[in-house]
Amino acid sequence: MKTILQEISLFAIQSNGSTFSDEQRNSGWLGSFPTREEEIQLAERRLGVELPSDYKNFLFITNGFFTPNDATEPTFEPADRISYLKDIDSFLLEIWNEAPLMHIGEQLNRAIVVGGLNDEQYFLLIPPDSSDGKWQYWKFANWIPGEKRYGSLKDYFTSVLDLMKEVS
Repeated sequence: MKTILQEISLFAIQSNGSTFSDEQRNSGWLGSFPTREEEIQLAERRLGVELPSDYKNFLFITNGFFTPNDATEPTFEPADRISYLKDIDSFLLEIWNEAPLMHIGEQLNRAIVVGGLNDEQYFLLIPPDSSDGKWQYWKFANWIPGEKRYGSLKDYFTSVLDLMKEVS
């Protein structure tokens, strides 16, 4: 995943360098310093879940990642800032828990916001339920009709890089 994040960083900075800080332009990196195991454990205890391994690996690469393109992608938050959507945006949950949207609302009620706290979209990790035991990865915004699902965090970042290359 580190290679994909490095490619996203370099491509974004080369495409629109004025958007980024001097430090980001000089380093060619939109990420932060890696997190420590203790920080992940604190987040897991606070949330009452064991985070998925690919997300923990992401945090070991970078404890946060700046949005690569004009705010159409969320900025990923440091481990100490992730939280349940219900604690961040209860109004959104009210809307999505009305019929006929309840099937989405049920998922959002369990969602953890790992990206987009100050953006127009969220990146959500949804803990496994009893039906399949797999984490879900969603990009969710009011300008997207419903959720955009990904198979993994790597799938999401790969799609970001592919889209950046496509539109350039």
